[in-house]
Amino acid sequence: MNNSKHSLSAKDKWFSIFTELHHIIRNEFKTIFKDRGVVIVFIVASLVYPMLYCGLYKNETLVDVPIAVVNASKSEKARAYVRQIDASPDVKVAAKYFNMREAKTAFEAKEVHGIVYIPEDFDKRLNFNEQANLSIYCDMSSFLYYRALMQAANYTALHVGKEVQLERLADKGITGESAEIAAEPISFQNNILFNGGMGFASFLMPVILMLIIHQTLFFGIGMLAGTAREENRFSNLISNSIHRGGALRVVLGKSICYFSMYIVFSFYILYVVPRVFNLPHIGQWMDIATMMLPFLLATIFFSMTVSVFLPNRETGMIIFLFFSLILLFLSGVSWPQSNINGFWKTLSWIFPAVHGIQAYIKINSMGADIQHINYEYINLWILTAVYFLTTIASYKWQINKSELVNS
Repeated sequence: MNNSKHSLSAKDKWFSIFTELHHIIRNEFKTIFKDRGVVIVFIVASLVYPMLYCGLYKNETLVDVPIAVVNASKSEKARAYVRQIDASPDVKVAAKYFNMREAKTAFEAKEVHGIVYIPEDFDKRLNFNEQANLSIYCDMSSFLYYRALMQAANYTALHVGKEVQLERLADKGITGESAEIAAEPISFQNNILFNGGMGFASFLMPVILMLIIHQTLFFGIGMLAGTAREENRFSNLISNSIHRGGALRVVLGKSICYFSMYIVFSFYILYVVPRVFNLPHIGQWMDIATMMLPFLLATIFFSMTVSVFLPNRETGMIIFLFFSLILLFLSGVSWPQSNINGFWKTLSWIFPAVHGIQAYIKINSMGADIQHINYEYINLWILTAVYFLTTIASYKWQINKSELVNS
């Protein structure tokens, strides 16, 4: 008889737990969909931003960048160089000028993004077995312009230089394979790994996609917390109607709500979008899903912990904008992590986005499996545990504060 009562009591207890969890989850979904701002951040931004950014960077590389040529030599070899650089896919000779003054005028007017100057003694030096010089003036307002011109100019110079060397060897009676080897004693093959087309979108967009997930979660949760404070006149964060189960159940209920939403969004952002825009996607989806589990949890608990200290909705927006560029920098993509000093490296460890970005790039762009991202994977689980505890502690503090206010 006692065992039966004990069993019934246990069943009632578990039923009560699930009922309270269901109430918290349902209440959180209602709160989200009643707030237009949160709906825009959670749903619209998660769906639109990936397409918008990828659409903007759809043309991954610059082609036919307009440049100017000042050919002071007017020799056949100089004209051959101009024809070959114009034939390269990176640049096109948009204008030819007689002097540098005219070319600089066009450059300053942004009619061209670079200048190639061929000096008057170009052909003379080549004919007397001397080293000829070329001057390249690059538009450094964009590294893409710089790369396009320098790449085209260097490859063309190497090709023309080899032709000149073959002519010199032919004059000495050396032809055929011997001449080819003498003109190019070291042969190399350019094998570009992980981003064969050297595209800007393939380099940048995987980072942006992970940041979209991290930042929309952070901003959305911050907005919810700010709204709750404003509606309660800043007295408490957690509504009396959902804190009956204690801090643990409130945290679990809210996090289940956010996690269930972002499972769907993560699949769309990290699986569908890269395939639509032909971004790198060589990683196994199961490895990405395994990595995303602690990433989403760590981001949710991190956002919930910080949200406790946000007094209003606007504060979350300020933090959101402030940290977006910092996280892009700390991720080690826009600037190598080896060149980031100790303070910033230590600071980067507290953000789930930094570890998530590194793990995602290794899996999705470089073909790594879960064993090759042990460092990032373990760190994400550590952050999940740490921020789970800080969230429970901060929410327990809020619940106690709410009870004191209402007593």
